[in-house]
Amino acid sequence: MTPRGIRNNNPGNLNFAHQPGAYLETGVSNPRFAAFPTMADGIRALRDQLLRYAARGLTTVSSIISVYAPSTENETAAYITTLCHHMGVQADTVLDLNDPATMAALIGGITTIENGPGHLTPARIDQALGVTPAAT
Repeated sequence: MTPRGIRNNNPGNLNFAHQPGAYLETGVSNPRFAAFPTMADGIRALRDQLLRYAARGLTTVSSIISVYAPSTENETAAYITTLCHHMGVQADTVLDLNDPATMAALIGGITTIENGPGHLTPARIDQALGVTPAAT
């Protein structure tokens, strides 16, 4: 079965918070997550959320994921470990989220953890973030 985040074009599994263009997911008994018109919209919404964290001073994998995937709902320590391995950084490494490669790696790791591997390619993430031109 296709993971919920992929079905909702919300690969970060962001809660619905009236994000631009988003609507509350449908077809589930307890709707909670945002759904977006396109996968690119969902990827950009995740980027925007991560940039809001950075503006609040959350710039390490540990500080970001402790808020993004709190231990009340997730295995936060395992999430941090897996994401650090994916990115090749330490939990307390300060990330430059204005660097396109760093942002793409962070999004790639989060979306893989949230949905499993094989749903989003690095090229698709780059394209959504405007790092590479759209295919013609």
